[in-house]
Amino acid sequence: MTTEPARARPPDRAVLFDLDGVIVDSRPHHLSAWHALAREQRLEHAPDYFTQTFGLRNNAILAPLLGEERAGELTALAARKEELFRAEARGRLVALPGVRELLDFLDAQGVPKAIVTSTPRANLELILETLRLEGRFEALVAEEDAAKGKPDPEGFLVAAQRLGVAPERCVVIEDAPAGLQAAKAAGMRAIGVTTTHPAADLGDADLVVESLSEEAVRTFIVD
Repeated sequence: MTTEPARARPPDRAVLFDLDGVIVDSRPHHLSAWHALAREQRLEHAPDYFTQTFGLRNNAILAPLLGEERAGELTALAARKEELFRAEARGRLVALPGVRELLDFLDAQGVPKAIVTSTPRANLELILETLRLEGRFEALVAEEDAAKGKPDPEGFLVAAQRLGVAPERCVVIEDAPAGLQAAKAAGMRAIGVTTTHPAADLGDADLVVESLSEEAVRTFIVD
């Protein structure tokens, strides 16, 4: 009598991390890059425009500034902004409090992890390399992997599919209203971190915390 080898059980939950404002505070470097691009290209904008649009895809941020007469420059200028960001951020990034400890906890629990971000893959790889977090995530979903950005749920659904976990068994960690809206649209539970927005703006979150170091984060995930 032969015994078939045991099949590994698929994971029953997963955690999907946003990147900017959750894993790393790259916001100052992004804003610096946006303002540098605006000066370089003489783009008129309100003083807080880039702060208010932070977290959206480059095309959505640039289109109102370019107008129809410069619409053909959209792709090139979006790429230029990311070049400016990488030059500004290289070697200057640190992981936010609690990130490494939470990743260790999830590894110990056998919970797979993904990053879902609207940033280009080149940025994502630079950040993970700088933070020495390469190989810590089972799936990476960057701008190139989803046709639609947040608040559309596509990126989160792609990550869930790649991890082999049902959307309703996924927990999203986000710092921005658009990301939380995307999580809810995907049918996922969500944790909001007040890194870049006050708690009042994170009303779509099931749990709001100031830091991933809080025990409530771990309890919520494994509950």
